[in-house]
Amino acid sequence: MSRLIVVGGGVIGAASAYYATRAGWQVTVIDQGKFGGGCSHGNCGYVCPSHVLPLAAPGAIWPAMKALLQKNSAFKIRMRFDPALWSWLMRFAMHCNRRDMLVTGRALQTILDASRSLYGELMKSELAGCEWEERGLLFVFQTQAAFDHYAHTDELLRREFGLAAVPYDGKQLVELEPALKTGLAGAWHYEADAHLRPDRLMTAWRRKIEAGGGAIKEQTQFLEFVRSGCRVTGVRTSQGVLEADAVVVATGAWTPLLHEQLGCCVPIQPGKGYSITMPRPRICPKIPMIFEEHRVAITPLESCYRIGSTMEFAGYDVELRGERLALLKNGADIYLHEPFGERVLEQWAGWRPMIFDGKPVIGPVPALDNVYLAAGHGMLGVSLATSTGKLVTELMTGQTPHIDPRPFRVDRF
Repeated sequence: MSRLIVVGGGVIGAASAYYATRAGWQVTVIDQGKFGGGCSHGNCGYVCPSHVLPLAAPGAIWPAMKALLQKNSAFKIRMRFDPALWSWLMRFAMHCNRRDMLVTGRALQTILDASRSLYGELMKSELAGCEWEERGLLFVFQTQAAFDHYAHTDELLRREFGLAAVPYDGKQLVELEPALKTGLAGAWHYEADAHLRPDRLMTAWRRKIEAGGGAIKEQTQFLEFVRSGCRVTGVRTSQGVLEADAVVVATGAWTPLLHEQLGCCVPIQPGKGYSITMPRPRICPKIPMIFEEHRVAITPLESCYRIGSTMEFAGYDVELRGERLALLKNGADIYLHEPFGERVLEQWAGWRPMIFDGKPVIGPVPALDNVYLAAGHGMLGVSLATSTGKLVTELMTGQTPHIDPRPFRVDRF
């Protein structure tokens, strides 16, 4: 039986391990912390084929620059000497054009749609207990100008991607979702989206990996590859050497720290997001929603309620900043009758692996014969996990890929 080491126990590593186990590999997942303890833990849990458009889009630069001048905006860059960050930002700016946006959007749509379909199948049996719901996603707007402006985005999504949202004016919106306050301009509803509880998803992945004979080693730090020429024969860890016939590196925002080992540079920056988890309020939304003007997301789950989002480029900063959490609370308060539960269960922050062109990096590492990279999923890690895991296994085993892997290749930079 071929031996696979998966470096990284987040949602991408878990999905890769699951599909490899199903394909007959003997899988060991290692993580420097807890399995599912990083960005896969406290995110908003969206599985959203509606999110085909990358952050790098025409007109994205000016609002970002304007936000930098504001004292405490949803988008934040903590100024520091960091050549890699400024190079990333420059390359991001170069991709803020219509042609690159559509190219990325079409690539993302293939993997988003495939992943959504795979989730639908797996939730019936393999991943039960994840609080999976298919209620769609609401893009809610406070002002009429912002609601009307989004009509241009909706028209583009309809024409270029066949993605149609259902519009609701303010009166129709409160009938659809009574948890929202009256007086809002309206919302656009993407009915094909779904959501789940991320930590329960990770528990389900773990259960299936271990039931298939896989092993998960926590508190096990990756140190280096053990190599024979261009082939990796093992992974040296803080707990000793693990032999391997292949390795999948799914290290998320930590990937740039492995450039020397990988023999290539992957332009990922950690984009810090925050969330607050509470018991469900008495008047709890039924449908997940994003308040676009304030960059705040709401996820109503069966067992709890979560407010999340914002984006902060602060390097590998671990501080849980009160002013960032306050942005979430203040944003939710504008829109909801009861924006908070009776107490806070958890305040959380995690690093999203942001890549400037918006496409994840999935495929073989050019310098190493049997190492595969799966990283750079940005804010779509949960959404893209199933298709990514399946694609990595197909590439390792020589199967015909279920989607075109070329847009996500490692050597594209």
